[in-house]
Amino acid sequence: MADTGGSAFSQSDVDNYAARLATVRERIAAACRRAGRDPAEVRLLPISKTVPAPLLRAAYAAGMTALGENKVQEAKGKWQAMADLPLSWSIVGHLQTNKARDVARFADEFQALDSLRVAEALDRRLEVEDRTLDVFVQVNTSGEESKFGLSPDEVAAFARELPAFSRLKVKGLMTLAIFSADEARVRRCFRLLRDLRDRLRAEAPAGLSFEQLSMGMSGDFEIAIEEGATLVRVGQAIFGPRPTKDADYWPGAAGIS
Repeated sequence: MADTGGSAFSQSDVDNYAARLATVRERIAAACRRAGRDPAEVRLLPISKTVPAPLLRAAYAAGMTALGENKVQEAKGKWQAMADLPLSWSIVGHLQTNKARDVARFADEFQALDSLRVAEALDRRLEVEDRTLDVFVQVNTSGEESKFGLSPDEVAAFARELPAFSRLKVKGLMTLAIFSADEARVRRCFRLLRDLRDRLRAEAPAGLSFEQLSMGMSGDFEIAIEEGATLVRVGQAIFGPRPTKDADYWPGAAGIS
């Protein structure tokens, strides 16, 4: 048995996660080769929602030092349970303003910014904590009413307001593609985000960076990489099937994160 900070897990857990992680990295590298890209350009963020803290200790032992969570309360509990480990935490789900205090305390990254009210709440709490937070602006590229995120034509105006929040470090854009077996429809979502990013590079206020594209989950990350993703959010391909429906975490998503 291995022990990290008092919680035991089996070596087979570590080996299983390491093997799955290696397989995902191989798939990322293959997608990059098809697109003529360097795999070093693509960051992998393991999405650990529903995975209990003891097993996440095994994931850490397997080489995962950054984890993504959709729900703040769940992420906060895991952060507290594993405070002895040098993990970084990304919040990748919709945020209510009353949760801004928690995010400001422990998160290193927030990938679902789509509201000035949330930006203001985060900035205010980050000032209290004397911290900064990397953020991605979430864009609803599929046009589905069930999904959060700004519509593409709202993003430029939204970006012009962000310099007011000095504690937020804008890194790029994030989206969830439509959940569809039609690859063309999925690819269209990713291309829309890439094209929007390219326009923002020229239009965004000074000091804001929109270089990064967070797009692609377990069911579509290879397509996302082919369309320019610099960050992919992969859960089930690493951690296995979940007991909880994805729709409880991602409105409009049905099993692809």
